[in-house]
Amino acid sequence: FNFSLFEAVRVLVENRVHRLPIIDPTTHNVVFILTHKRILRFFYLYIYDWPQPTFMSKTLEELNIGTYDDLHVIEEHTTVIEALNYFVKYRISALPVVDKNMKLVNIYSKFDVIGLAPDKSYRNLNITINEALSYRKERFEAVSKCYRHELLSACMERIVKAEVHRLVIVDKEEHVIGILSLSDLLYYIVIRPTKTEHKTTTSEPSTVESNQETK
Repeated sequence: FNFSLFEAVRVLVENRVHRLPIIDPTTHNVVFILTHKRILRFFYLYIYDWPQPTFMSKTLEELNIGTYDDLHVIEEHTTVIEALNYFVKYRISALPVVDKNMKLVNIYSKFDVIGLAPDKSYRNLNITINEALSYRKERFEAVSKCYRHELLSACMERIVKAEVHRLVIVDKEEHVIGILSLSDLLYYIVIRPTKTEHKTTTSEPSTVESNQETK
């Protein structure tokens, strides 16, 4: 209970976990679970009541925010067992699904695997991703995506309203070029500014040359 919200975000981001149990110091019982989604939603609801950071009005490309290297995608005919192997091998929680032209058509996550349980479809993990996605209880009109030329504020709003864990970054031809995750957003909005501030305050320029380097 004595932890600040900043400390909670730091623990979530630095340990690469999605849930943080909040424990009563007296009873040692778990009171509630703090998640990336809840924290980001809180920021979204109140961010316009606070001084607006200038970076919120910049594009993903300008800020260089998101993951663009070592991306993994799967095709519609990929099997569920192959997708599971990707999850384990690369320690990821979702895979963009592309068609034969490598264009984004869907996304398959660990939560979709759980959706196979009610019908015991998990007994046959050789079914294709296309078949597996038909077991989704909720139907999505489209994959939540964004473009590098979009503003950070717009992407934040989209990910909160869609209640998803990530946005797939695509180019103008709908090819997958990156992923913007909740962790990326929380790091950039909460953690990064404090690190930048720390660097500024701990390295006061002592010469004209060093002063120019900080500009």
